[in-house]
Amino acid sequence: MPEKKTIERARADKRAGKSASAQAGEFVKEEFDRVREGKHGVRSAKQAVAIGLSKARRAGVDLKPPAPGKTSEATRKKATRDNAAGHGAKTARASTESKAKRSRTTTQVLKGESRAGASPEAASKQAKTAAARRPAASRSAAAKKAAKTRAARAQHTRH
Repeated sequence: MPEKKTIERARADKRAGKSASAQAGEFVKEEFDRVREGKHGVRSAKQAVAIGLSKARRAGVDLKPPAPGKTSEATRKKATRDNAAGHGAKTARASTESKAKRSRTTTQVLKGESRAGASPEAASKQAKTAAARRPAASRSAAAKKAAKTRAARAQHTRH
């Protein structure tokens, strides 16, 4: 369950007109913080990001599921289910008893994992490899947009 302040920050991002991925970033940051605090571990930075994105979708952030071929079909299905859950859809699922059991088991497994997946080095490496997978034009466009919004913000605060 995400913290109230995380949901509030994501809502503030939405009101500010930021993208869905920027809103989801709040949940990913929270997940990294949880691992760093020692609440549980992760196998890799990628897993911490995946947990954060799942929480974001379930909290109602309009994140599209990954495109076909990008990830496994199971991951796409999970993302679609999370999206539906975040938008109030009722799904026929197992009994509450087995949900509790699944939740407990998942938590126990994560507790046994390393905390190294959320280290600054692991996060940096994950960000760099994710960026490297994107075409140069996409990275350049993102940098230009960031520079433009940064300039606009600076101008806005000056007056």
